[in-house]
Amino acid sequence: MEYKKILVAVGGSDADEEAVKLACRLAKKDKGKVWAVAVVTIKRALPLDAEIQSEITKAEAILDRVENITDEADYEVETDVLQAREVGPAIVDEAVEREVDLILMGFKYKRHFGQFNLGNVVPYVLKNSPCPVILYQQQAVTE
Repeated sequence: MEYKKILVAVGGSDADEEAVKLACRLAKKDKGKVWAVAVVTIKRALPLDAEIQSEITKAEAILDRVENITDEADYEVETDVLQAREVGPAIVDEAVEREVDLILMGFKYKRHFGQFNLGNVVPYVLKNSPCPVILYQQQAVTE
């Protein structure tokens, strides 16, 4: 498949690094474009355009790390901080708006009550995505 437009959703986990590297490799092959987005969630009690500086600073730090990774991979990426009530819908809306060919997400292996758990974001994106989705699961750490 050709991936001319790839959206990488990052959240600050260690899995982001490998997801970004994979996006660059896939995009390079087809001379595609990569966008990396970090979503800041805004509580319902606040207006959607409220600027929560501490959260925006965290998101910008995550995107700075993404830019460092892509510089090492010798690939150019555009980054953006999104503000939304929920992360999943924000990712899907951005994919629709940018008409991307692929959404790439990294996530940590999580256990909830002893069971493997994808959380809320990944299932929402998988169910509602307008395009293929690749998930990069960070290797589980055994203790």
